Amino acid sequence: MRVEVSQALSEDPANIGQALRSIAENQWYERKSARVSPRDLANVEIALANAEGGTIVVGLGPDGAEGIDAQGQRINDLRQAAIDHSQPLVRAHAREVECVNNSGELDHLLVIEVEPSAVVHNNQRDEVYFRVGDETRRLTFAQRQELTYDKGQSVFDGTTVADVSEDDLDWERIYSWAETLGTADPERLMRRRGLLNSEGVTAAAVLLFSKEPQVLFPNAYVRVLKFRGTERQTGGRQQLVEDHAFDGTIDEILIRSSDAIRELQPTARRLSASGRFAPLPLIPEDAWLESLVNAVVHRSYSLGGDHIRVEIFADRIEVSNPGRFPGLAEARDPREAMRFARNPRVARVCTEQGWAQELGEGIRRMFEEMALFGLPAPLYQQTAGGVRVALTANAVDPQLAEQLPAGWQDVVAALRQVGRLRTGEVAELLGVTRPTAIRRLRQMAKLGVIEWIGRSDTDPNAFWALNE
Repeated sequence: MRVEVSQALSEDPANIGQALRSIAENQWYERKSARVSPRDLANVEIALANAEGGTIVVGLGPDGAEGIDAQGQRINDLRQAAIDHSQPLVRAHAREVECVNNSGELDHLLVIEVEPSAVVHNNQRDEVYFRVGDETRRLTFAQRQELTYDKGQSVFDGTTVADVSEDDLDWERIYSWAETLGTADPERLMRRRGLLNSEGVTAAAVLLFSKEPQVLFPNAYVRVLKFRGTERQTGGRQQLVEDHAFDGTIDEILIRSSDAIRELQPTARRLSASGRFAPLPLIPEDAWLESLVNAVVHRSYSLGGDHIRVEIFADRIEVSNPGRFPGLAEARDPREAMRFARNPRVARVCTEQGWAQELGEGIRRMFEEMALFGLPAPLYQQTAGGVRVALTANAVDPQLAEQLPAGWQDVVAALRQVGRLRTGEVAELLGVTRPTAIRRLRQMAKLGVIEWIGRSDTDPNAFWALNE
């Protein structure tokens, strides 16, 4: 639940309906009329449980609060929707909240809070639904299989951590978070968010609110490295000039590491808004900040052998984090993926703290910001050890850029990251046919941006590289 929903639920009964109605539906929030069928309501509960959890408010119409009191016995049917129509049973907690309905009478809304689940749920027709932004989507068989495969990792932030008690948490920080949500009972909020359970303190609570998170998660930190030039190099030729590590709670890590990136980011002397030449950032802050937040919030904390790295070069920023793409992700174009948070409890609290957005929304924003700056799209690469995203600045002369073919920025960005590409790989990267890729590559080579390295046109080992 976003901050706005929590605050709206604490409003006076006369205002609560309109406050909730004015909030746009999203990854964690759905509005339903009191006339919704139990089966349709259960499908939304299934979708939320299969994704990141969330809140459903029943009794809201187009003009505000309809209320549910007039529904009589149907209220029990709605309360039991998950029991009657989900397999395995979705964990959903229902409560009634007072409101003044559209007729000016005292009434109630049904508020259902759904927990994120470690298993895949389906309805009685064996259909699986998944929450994507403000939509409840039915999954294909292949998507269902992928979701089943990856669900095993999503449970980690909800596991109980041994030898940790509530006294080990920073309650001053917890009270501050609860206050922003308009909640007077922080402990109850912790339990509703899955940070505390009947067995004790969960991994998410440790990462978010422990006094010393790195005692239990020693690799839960961000390392920011600054290199001179555009290459890492090795040994005595290594160009590393700055190396900083930032630990603490997730909130502290994000504050301190983003401050460091802001100071060390690549810049160039350009004409500023003041009309004078000044060092200005080459890469938009919204793009690199989103990539940092995604890495911290969605990394695989169950993998203890590595940490998040932010590597800053003269022409790009690269962010690497442990673990494969979560959920129904597509590494080739993450904007088109249906994804769920690997750490749903962490993601929800970070959203309430103002850091994270809906996962798909945040990634689309990265692509949009890079495009607005006239830069290549973020380049995602999935490796055996994790995921890397490269945000590359456009270092090509503007007059030359006008003569280059469509997609040249993405080719240059990929070559800067991986060094060499074959023609077939370029065709796949650009989503074009091989003959089209060849024409574009030859035009780029003619203009001196790239070069063909091989013994002949038919050399099977030949490749394209930057002409630097």
